[in-house]
Amino acid sequence: MMVPVALLLLGALTAAVTPRMLARADWPDREPVVALWVWQCAVAAVLLCCALSMALSAAAAWQEVRGRLFAPAPRPVVEAYALGAAGGPWAAATALVLALGGVWSAAMLVREVVRTRTRRSRRQAELRLRAPKLPGEESGRGRLVVLEGERPDAWWLPGSTPRLVITTAALRRLKGRQLDAVLAHEMGHAQARHDWLLHSSAALAVGFPRIRVFAAFRDEMHRLVELAADDTASRRFGRLTTALALVELNEGRGVFGPCPGDAQVPQRVNRLLTPPERLTAAHRLRLTAVGALVPVVPVVVALVPGLRALG
Repeated sequence: MMVPVALLLLGALTAAVTPRMLARADWPDREPVVALWVWQCAVAAVLLCCALSMALSAAAAWQEVRGRLFAPAPRPVVEAYALGAAGGPWAAATALVLALGGVWSAAMLVREVVRTRTRRSRRQAELRLRAPKLPGEESGRGRLVVLEGERPDAWWLPGSTPRLVITTAALRRLKGRQLDAVLAHEMGHAQARHDWLLHSSAALAVGFPRIRVFAAFRDEMHRLVELAADDTASRRFGRLTTALALVELNEGRGVFGPCPGDAQVPQRVNRLLTPPERLTAAHRLRLTAVGALVPVVPVVVALVPGLRALG
């Protein structure tokens, strides 16, 4: 049971250390795309630790699982894991608990997908009522929809027929390049498929509310995808134009008053107006490489006995 326990400890350490390290760092605000990648790698490492520990615990507890898992492995490799001696109630209990956790995670993800599709279908139906197709208009992907509304707003509605929706109030408020920046921001969400990140992080956070890394993962995904989309817009239309567009869209909601309705908007505007101190290409490459190596560590830990036996 040494390797499964080591994997569980490694997963717990990754889950505890990653949020604290990223919270203390200042580079995620400057490089949200890299931060999104590092977060995904860290969470993948935690899940991989649990999956590998479950597989090895099941192999230690049941001969049938061991035979299937180690079927192509030489006999010295199987003996190096000492699975027969590691079997028993603890191995079976660990495997069952982790398997139930995996099933629960899958169930939460399926529930999140179903709920999202239900909400999306409802919003699509509302759009069809509020903005019906004109005579002779063909339905196509990425159709721009303009809604009558007193609240300035714009959003991307993904789905089988994705829609870029903007209200008439937003069209009245935003002029020229500011409108282009808002549309580029929403297109940035669509091109990066940020909706999948939000669904996955929400499923983990709801399914395991007491595990802080999953709650932090969800919160950071909501924040970082907005920063990444802001950068997409600012690269095309300038940081000042994008900041002014944010102000115009949110000025009437009290976000800059004593009781902000959206705490992210002031920080996003301040970030766009502050002269950027971007990371160097070498530093960015190092962070990306480190993030990519994090999920490799559990695999190496799981393979150590086999590698020693072969060596």
